[in-house]
Amino acid sequence: MIFEAIMLICFGAAWPVSIWKSYKSGRNEGKSPAFLYIILLGYISGAIYKLFYNYNVIIVLFILNILMVSVDIGIYHRNKRIAEAA
Repeated sequence: MIFEAIMLICFGAAWPVSIWKSYKSGRNEGKSPAFLYIILLGYISGAIYKLFYNYNVIIVLFILNILMVSVDIGIYHRNKRIAEAA
């Protein structure tokens, strides 16, 4: 459990930086929507596993990561609309 938590914390630490840079710049350079959706699917799968087969407090980290990736996906689409309108 501790190593799973460390992994999720380390991966999760990168998302606020990614979100902030995307929001602040208003650009999508270097972003791949396919990558974001694959990562989201992975976190959702992990959360479902935790929910049904091995429920413990680690599910909170999965949910936080799901929320952060979802926000990053939302900002990606926002930036795409801005770029298309320009």
